[in-house]
Amino acid sequence: MSGEARLPRLVVVDDDELVRTWLCETLALEGYAVEAAADGAEALQRAEEFDPAVVLLDLRLPDEYGIDLVSKIHEIDRDIIVVIVTAFGDIETAVQAVKAGAYDYLEKPIDFEKLLIVVGKGLEKRLLRHQIAGLREQHRWRFENVEIVGRSVAIQDIAGVVDKVAPADSAAVLLEGESGTGKDLIARAIHARSGRRDQTFLEINCTALPEQLVESELFGHERGAFTDARARKKGLFELADGGTLFLDEMGDMPLGSQAKLLRFLEDAKFKRVGGIADIRVDVRIIAATNRDLAALVEQGMFRDDLYFRLKVVPILIPPLRERKEDIAPLANYFVDTLSLDLRREPAALSDSAVDVLESYSWPGNVRQLRNVLERVLILEDTAEIRPHHLPAEIRRPETRFASAGHVFELPPDGLSFVDVERDLIEQALERTEGNITRAAELLGLTRDTIRYRLEKHDISRSASEVDDI
Repeated sequence: MSGEARLPRLVVVDDDELVRTWLCETLALEGYAVEAAADGAEALQRAEEFDPAVVLLDLRLPDEYGIDLVSKIHEIDRDIIVVIVTAFGDIETAVQAVKAGAYDYLEKPIDFEKLLIVVGKGLEKRLLRHQIAGLREQHRWRFENVEIVGRSVAIQDIAGVVDKVAPADSAAVLLEGESGTGKDLIARAIHARSGRRDQTFLEINCTALPEQLVESELFGHERGAFTDARARKKGLFELADGGTLFLDEMGDMPLGSQAKLLRFLEDAKFKRVGGIADIRVDVRIIAATNRDLAALVEQGMFRDDLYFRLKVVPILIPPLRERKEDIAPLANYFVDTLSLDLRREPAALSDSAVDVLESYSWPGNVRQLRNVLERVLILEDTAEIRPHHLPAEIRRPETRFASAGHVFELPPDGLSFVDVERDLIEQALERTEGNITRAAELLGLTRDTIRYRLEKHDISRSASEVDDI
């Protein structure tokens, strides 16, 4: 990507030589570094070699339709600002251009003053995007091809532990935390930073395997070891030789399999099911659980010797509700990466949308946050995600039970019901940016009821008048 301190670079793509020459010369007089292209193939070459900030792209070219070129240009550099220029302008074409990722749309004959304004605003957007990206990078730790995102003290500490434990690639690691907190990501980060990074990383969910197949999957089996064992099979320990084996949901492993795993951790050897020969492999074990292993030990459901052997390096990943400061950087990260996956322009997260995300408790943790934002990006064709784009269950204030059977506990000294009602309505209007209908949904009221209460409490409706248009 180009540095913004140098002359802004533009590429003019037009098959009309007169138009192309005029635009290049006039833009050069305005202080831009300009190169020209007469067709799609040349445009892609200029985008690759010239590193432009802006491409002015004619819609109809000899070899390719301009809109089809937008995605190809963004494959070279997603930050290039593409402005479609055409003599065949209509609303439908404009919508197609924007959906394809174009920044704006201009019709011929070109209003040069308007063109300068569009280019200037496009460059401002590009610069702002780079500045935001720089800020986001401050809250990301890259471990080869794995990123850990967050700004909480907990995430900073976890990133530090990953850096320290990864090189000690024979030490067992136990990851503890609720489902969806990212235990698999931490496991991959440890592998990616270790000396085993070029070897296999295998993951198995202990819950997903029937009890009678756990040992066969982990350790393999010999031919005839049990019914249907018609051939020798290598287990995951052998397949992961030299690499890392990630055992997820470790708390659900049967006791019999736990004994065999303990033996392997102690001696680095095992026997296949039905076998008599010891097999030695070099595998690092990373285990994860969403259950309280210490409690399972007390209940006799998990071996204490295996628990302490796995817990050489314990890493506790707190739930997302306990690290609210990570929600914004995570949300921005997911919007960026998911937009790429979905081949759409990245949407911006409004401050009010972030406020809604941060006010939710996220029982599904980071996984749920990612899924919610993916749903929004798929269903909503918007350049900025605002509160009303978020699912209703995220926007709706959660019911918190202060005491059994009550959603709100009356203070000992009492309160003013009128003040509480007015405050809740004002909060709802603020959260929905003055939209009466959505404010009513948040409060469980009808539209007519909230209108009556706006008048009753003399709450200004100026911010919400757009709701009536």
